[in-house]
Amino acid sequence: MKDINNTTIAYNPLSLPIYVMAKPVGPDCNLDCTYCYYLDKGKLYSEHQHHFMSDELLEKYTQEYINSQPTPDVLFTWHGGEPLLRNISFYKKAITFQQRYGRGRNIVNTLQTNGTLLNDEWCRFFKENNFLIGISIDGPEHCHDVYRKNKGESGTFAQVMRGINLLKRHGVEFNTMSVIHNYNAEYPLEVYHFLKEIGSGYMQFSPIVERQGTRPDGLTLLSPNDKIDTAMTPWSVTPIQFGKFYTAIFDEWVQKDVGRYFVQLFDASLATYIEAPPGVCIFAEKCGHASAMEFNGDVYVCDHFVFPENKLGNIYNKSLLEMMLSQEAIDFGNKKQSTLPSQCLQCPYKKMCNGECPKNRILKTKDGEDGLNYLCEGYRHYFRHVLPYIEFMANELRNKRSPANVIRWAKRELRINK
Repeated sequence: MKDINNTTIAYNPLSLPIYVMAKPVGPDCNLDCTYCYYLDKGKLYSEHQHHFMSDELLEKYTQEYINSQPTPDVLFTWHGGEPLLRNISFYKKAITFQQRYGRGRNIVNTLQTNGTLLNDEWCRFFKENNFLIGISIDGPEHCHDVYRKNKGESGTFAQVMRGINLLKRHGVEFNTMSVIHNYNAEYPLEVYHFLKEIGSGYMQFSPIVERQGTRPDGLTLLSPNDKIDTAMTPWSVTPIQFGKFYTAIFDEWVQKDVGRYFVQLFDASLATYIEAPPGVCIFAEKCGHASAMEFNGDVYVCDHFVFPENKLGNIYNKSLLEMMLSQEAIDFGNKKQSTLPSQCLQCPYKKMCNGECPKNRILKTKDGEDGLNYLCEGYRHYFRHVLPYIEFMANELRNKRSPANVIRWAKRELRINK
């Protein structure tokens, strides 16, 4: 997004919405996934026995969040930890408060869950209130159970599939979020076929890029600002694994599934190529308009930057708009563009990538500059491969034709180039 009137104010509260990812149970979870980046955050709130958002805070947040939005559409996002650890009465109160303060606005709720706690009561509630449910699942059983385990170190695939089947039985709309790690990255088509088979019409993939170390606050997963020479976690995907994972899926998608199944990166690649909003913050020129609010009202600049140095304040002491439009938040958002190293600025894929997420900018460039994205090699592999097909789809859009027309052309091109 461009600055308003070429000023340093990146986001206009009178025309652009703000987004807050609410954490009703903070970092608490019923699972113990090896790679989880959020369980570690419990160390920041060790003085609290339970990390449950109070009804008082729920009402205050709901009213203020709705009043902060400049558009008739308001999106509430419930995240964790595992948000279903908060009982159903909490979310019924959330709906009541939304109705009380909504004043006729179109309010949508999304909730991200590991799926293991779903039952008929939850599913009926989600259906009745039009919740969109995000399910965390990493592919078929042998891919999912490598790292997604319960407190007893057992795999959780069977419980998640039970939850998915309940959602389908009750007609609850859902999509999938799959972590790309060092193991399932080797099975891209098996993962993709599986997600289609279970009915995921919209797929998001999140690559694991984490380093472990020691911080004064006790956190062991490091911030990109921690300039510590340390190895990647063993479950992190390698850049080339990441790139090959996506290109393998893309080759099947572009020959069969355009317009039928949607993959977040593929949508974003087309959008950024035609200079439209990418629909996902990691590919935007700037960030800083999507924050995270903990169970006690603490607000951080981003869900992936829940570190003490990135806290904007607390909703009991500052308004959401005051925090989201603070100089600290604006500077954080602007740095996504202003700190790109020369190697990125000269990259032919810069407008499609924009350096991706700042949380992954932990490498030095070939010239020794800080700020190179760990996944850069994988993204270059992916963009180089898909660009001809993206160009074809962009041309179809310009001529008011369906991008799905790429399917026939892609089948011929990929057959010739085999």
